[in-house]
Amino acid sequence: MPRVGRCSVSVVFLVSSLTMGLTIGLTTTGCGDDPPTKEVQQAQQAIDEARASGAARYSTEEFTAAEDAIKRAQAAVTARDYRQALNDALDARDRAQNASKDTVDKKAKAKVDADRALHDAALAIVDARAKLRTAETGRRSSRFTLPLRRDIADAETHVQEARTALAHGDYLDALDSLNTSMQRLNDSVKALDAAGPAPPRRRLP
Repeated sequence: MPRVGRCSVSVVFLVSSLTMGLTIGLTTTGCGDDPPTKEVQQAQQAIDEARASGAARYSTEEFTAAEDAIKRAQAAVTARDYRQALNDALDARDRAQNASKDTVDKKAKAKVDADRALHDAALAIVDARAKLRTAETGRRSSRFTLPLRRDIADAETHVQEARTALAHGDYLDALDSLNTSMQRLNDSVKALDAAGPAPPRRRLP
């Protein structure tokens, strides 16, 4: 009888060990088969925050790469390739966070550039107005004075638009508006300067 008892105990222990090993194996396998839902959500949140910060304009390349990565992650989840989905989700999150940081730096630089451009534009308009008055007093041809007058008016409008854009934090829009109008204004001033002084009026005999 003691022998039978020992065999029974051994069998029970063996069965218990096998059951525990099978349970652990199934649990481990199950973890590997789960979709990376949390990581995909974190990546999407990072992308949303980057978009809200203006990364689509200030850090376009990195932001676009983040969007492409999250699309690949979602496609991999659909295909049940969860390992690839995890890799792509982590890549998307990292790229989105990098885009947000890059945007902060580039926004600060754009603000400085826009402030400087606004100051330069105001000085350029004052200079252009002075030249226009001199040209009109000297009876310069309207072929040169009319374009300059028109471009001064346009520049003043763009300066006001740039000030509004700056107030709303749209630094790139402010720069685009100023750069376009200043280029036209400078071209008109150069054309006036290149024409030289008006010819002297003939005296009547």
